[in-house]
Amino acid sequence: MARTLLLICGSLRSGSTNEALLRTVAELLPEDVAADAYDGMARLPHFNPDDDQDPLPADVVELRDRIASADAILFSTPEYAGAMPGSLKNLLDWTVGGVEISDKPTAWINISASPAGATATHESLTTVLRYTGAKLVEDACVRIPIHRDAADSHGVIGDPEIRFRIQAAVTTLLASV
Repeated sequence: MARTLLLICGSLRSGSTNEALLRTVAELLPEDVAADAYDGMARLPHFNPDDDQDPLPADVVELRDRIASADAILFSTPEYAGAMPGSLKNLLDWTVGGVEISDKPTAWINISASPAGATATHESLTTVLRYTGAKLVEDACVRIPIHRDAADSHGVIGDPEIRFRIQAAVTTLLASV
């Protein structure tokens, strides 16, 4: 039976480098692993604890179902204004009331080309993921600097060294499943 890796991009910008990274991940997965690229972040309602009860909003049900169906989760997100993008924090807030992410092998890849880039985002992402009960695979949480022009016309990263580093991180994450 095939395993599933849920890919969550923290950027809502079409064609972002974070999206290119996750497209590249999908291309590099072994044959027995299916990529599930989540694209519903912009449709999630603003989190309100009063709404975190049955019946849940349909987009929240979809998110939680996809998390529950995945064998592991990989995040790639930019940093906005020195912190995690609000839309990604909103997504994560919707996972707190459920148990789907609990003990789920999870990692992130930081692609910032700046030496200190996205550090605050990934620190807060780590904090929130631990709070949700996700099983953070720290050896798969890596920084791989990728410049905006690294993606080709198909939105995939072709540089062999970068692809090797991406594949190593994903292999480490999948080994924890």
